[in-house]
Amino acid sequence: MSKVFVNIGLSLDDYMAPEGMTMDNPGYKNWGAKWGALMAWIINQQYFRENLKFGSGGETGPVNDLVRSTMERIGANIMGKRMFDQGESVWPEEAPFHTPVYVLTNEKREPWVRPGGTTFYFINDGPERALELARESAGSRDIRIAGGADVIQQYLNLGVVDELEIALAPVLFGGGRRLFENLREPGPQFRIDRVLDGPAATHVRYVRQ
Repeated sequence: MSKVFVNIGLSLDDYMAPEGMTMDNPGYKNWGAKWGALMAWIINQQYFRENLKFGSGGETGPVNDLVRSTMERIGANIMGKRMFDQGESVWPEEAPFHTPVYVLTNEKREPWVRPGGTTFYFINDGPERALELARESAGSRDIRIAGGADVIQQYLNLGVVDELEIALAPVLFGGGRRLFENLREPGPQFRIDRVLDGPAATHVRYVRQ
């Protein structure tokens, strides 16, 4: 069966996103610079640049190989409405997922087909239904819980997350959206499977025990 995994960047103080991060409020508490520092490790990776059509060149090596292997394993993505809303205005026409994307929302909306293999499906029946549909479409490939934090927490509470892939960046936000809040007891148990040191982030993969 395909695996369910989380793949995110995280600040040292456990924030996935800085406070006030919305596209309609770009100057709030300098969130853009904070977000840029959090994700600096990936921006110059060759595979990432090619996938988003940023141009040729970029860094190669173990971190680039990690980005490639992560992207190539994904057969479906799941995200929340907040993440979709923020991305809808800035993603290129050929959205960067190239898989079905299941959006958890109360809004009723027809599927949104984009060039390059991405189709957004808007799921009104909760996280379990979204995961069921994602498993059907992913086949033997894996399912990424893309975010945001509340959606990841829902799937952690359901006990269905097999792996956490966290890029821990040496930045402090001091506020924002925390990853590990609102978790039920007892929480899921993980062990460290891999650690990869990079100059701008430490990449840790945890697998469920």
